[in-house]
Amino acid sequence: MADTMSKISQIQTMASKIVHDKQSTDIKNKNNQDLKDVAEQFEAIFVHQMLKQARQSKLAEGIFSSEAQDTFNNMLDQEYSQILSKKNNFGIAEGLIRQFGSHLNIEESK
Repeated sequence: MADTMSKISQIQTMASKIVHDKQSTDIKNKNNQDLKDVAEQFEAIFVHQMLKQARQSKLAEGIFSSEAQDTFNNMLDQEYSQILSKKNNFGIAEGLIRQFGSHLNIEESK
């Protein structure tokens, strides 16, 4: 009887460990995905700032310049920056992931 109780206790301990490991793996994967998403968003913001500065360097006002055109160009630049950051590898997102990924794993183990 004691042997059976010991085996049941061992099985419960192993099951508990498996569940804990799965939960920590799920949390780690979610945190890594969140970090990746934020890094890609930051890269898009950085590209948007570059496009915005490039557009501001125009030499003269256009014939059809207006506040509405400026707003449209700003929104268009935001969309371009999203597309450019997804299609091209600028390396900003990867650098952020490398830098902050180690901090993320340290906090999870505490």
